[in-house]
Amino acid sequence: MENKKIRVQAIDGIRGFSLLGILLANLLIFQYGFWGKDEMAFFSLSSADSFMNSFLRIFVEESFMPIFTFLFGYSMIMLKDSLEAKGLKVKRYFVRRAIFLLVLGGLHATFLWEGDILTFYGMMSFFLLLFLKRKQTTILVWGILLSSLLVLILGASAIVGDEEVELISPQNLATYIEKTNDIYGTGTYQEITYHRNNEDPLGDEAYLFIVAVLFSPIFTAPMFLFGMYAAKRKLFFNPLREKKLYQYAAAILIPIGLALKTINHLFPESSWAELAITVGGPLLAVGYIFGMALLYCQNGSKELRKLFESVGKLSMTNYILQTVICTTIFYGYGLGQFTKMGIGFSILVGLAIFGLQMCISRYYLTHFRSGPLEKVNRIWTYFSWSGRPRKRKKKMKAA
Repeated sequence: MENKKIRVQAIDGIRGFSLLGILLANLLIFQYGFWGKDEMAFFSLSSADSFMNSFLRIFVEESFMPIFTFLFGYSMIMLKDSLEAKGLKVKRYFVRRAIFLLVLGGLHATFLWEGDILTFYGMMSFFLLLFLKRKQTTILVWGILLSSLLVLILGASAIVGDEEVELISPQNLATYIEKTNDIYGTGTYQEITYHRNNEDPLGDEAYLFIVAVLFSPIFTAPMFLFGMYAAKRKLFFNPLREKKLYQYAAAILIPIGLALKTINHLFPESSWAELAITVGGPLLAVGYIFGMALLYCQNGSKELRKLFESVGKLSMTNYILQTVICTTIFYGYGLGQFTKMGIGFSILVGLAIFGLQMCISRYYLTHFRSGPLEKVNRIWTYFSWSGRPRKRKKKMKAA
């Protein structure tokens, strides 16, 4: 029982830590837009902001969402085991959970912000059902195969050196970003919502974007699968026993991941840049996971762990709250700081927001067992007002 408690604490703590990184990475979208964040040449950055932009690109972006993805796969296995222990049919609950994520994500993307990830997790849930009852070796092999396939495709592309397909014309992109800056910075809620849902810079090439989205589950599946494998292996059940694994993994993967991401950032036009970020991002993510797990091998970090765990236990609610707070700060219907605040100061604001979430989440959990959105999710998933699954009644055998 003690091991199970430690395991839950570690996973919640890592999930809370991932929400910090996700917030910092998303600040670029909140302040510069979904398409503008990768086109900093359109904005006048100070030298300090240019440095902080580089910091976010190398240390944060593309490396915290994979942590959340890993933990999503991990939690699927833990939920499956919990349901099976109660004698319940597993798939119906996962289907309901996936539907909830799709609906909540759709509402989030439509009415609040274009950077939503919940819809994607809802879609991936159906794909991951194929692996839910597979053996751990099967899951690991599929994760490695899909990772290798992606690396081979990108590696071959880098060697051949073919010109990339231009998804967006520079003129369309410039026009769109300029319009976005104006609408998001000064527009009303209705104007911003209309722009988000009805306009984009893709033009006639939108079908290429749709094709990329359709194939994305295949190439994003590995981190989900590795998370499922870790849960099957019962990693993080006993941090003290696994301390050396955490140390070696963090010491090896973090430097390699940072090196690859630095190459991508310094040489974005290189034919190897895409491969570097595709490999470096997840490697750094796994390094961060093991690095964070090391906190659970130290007695002096108990209070910090509790704060991260509190945010992690309310991850869905905190994720949506981050959107509400940041859109209010940056969009025209709020403080109108879109493109104005600067990256360096926005990071300080992001840290303040997360610190506030830490304190409020810790206090909230002294009075309630789950967050508002987590509660609604459980009520829907289990068809129970208590938010708890009902144990299946055993049929009485005839005498």
